[in-house]
Amino acid sequence: MTGWNAGDMPHLDGRVAVVTGANSGLGYVVARELARKGASVVLACRSEARGRAAVERLVGEVPDAAAELARLDLGDLASVREFAYGLPYDRVDLLVNNAGVMALPYGTTADGFETQFGVNHLGHFALTGLLLPALLATPGARVVTVSSFLHALANIDPRDLNNVRRYGRWTAYARSKSANLLFTHELARRLAARDGAWDVRAVAAHPGYAETNLQTAGPRAEGRRVAERLMVLAGRAVAQPAEAGALPVLYAATAPGVPADSFTGPSFAMWRGAPAPSWRAPWTTDDALGERLWAASERLTGITYEALRA
Repeated sequence: MTGWNAGDMPHLDGRVAVVTGANSGLGYVVARELARKGASVVLACRSEARGRAAVERLVGEVPDAAAELARLDLGDLASVREFAYGLPYDRVDLLVNNAGVMALPYGTTADGFETQFGVNHLGHFALTGLLLPALLATPGARVVTVSSFLHALANIDPRDLNNVRRYGRWTAYARSKSANLLFTHELARRLAARDGAWDVRAVAAHPGYAETNLQTAGPRAEGRRVAERLMVLAGRAVAQPAEAGALPVLYAATAPGVPADSFTGPSFAMWRGAPAPSWRAPWTTDDALGERLWAASERLTGITYEALRA
């Protein structure tokens, strides 16, 4: 993997890719580079205005890109269903579960879930389940879920998935990112249990510390201008650019031989550098915990993965 970059990606002509949160930051870079390699890319964005601007920017940078916008609000299960049912493809080669929120003040989604758990995990769980038939019909399909090295700050609490007992913004964020890894583990385990019936691979990645607008959203939402400014300065001082942070995601999405249930991140202390296998907390590969989260996620979202049932 040493020195791997976006230019090392294989050609993706004829492939269909869905990238959530593709209007800015990591998601935009991932969508652009997939399109540069020939994939037909759906930019799944909550804001239609920002999404349209992203598509225009992308086509300006990659004039022959096949890129289109579709509205998707992961904090609203009705929107997730509308997106999935309206996708004009009968195949999905690549689903990049990238969109997310970080360290927000307590709030709830349209369906009443704590925002970070609802958007970062439940929205993507529902989306993947609804797109599962198209993924299973596509040889070599991959589901790439973007987590964070900050998952190590907290395991999920199955008794309090919505973080209502005592809310801490960073604890809730870490729990949602642990949920991303547990989801990847359980999805990979359930796919493997089908004895190779389907050629779909579930993997995870993280960008290290990348300079995006994710870090400033929380302070901005609360009007904490000093905290927002400090986040901006810290990003400029020590973070790697979004272009570099996107590389582990692109590697996990396209490189040959990426193992199922792998976790790819930057090579240097999980912070920056070329894509490499990344450390993950032991609870993110706990089968029993993964089963509990899966059952709860199906119950909360109403989305069941019927094809993967025993």
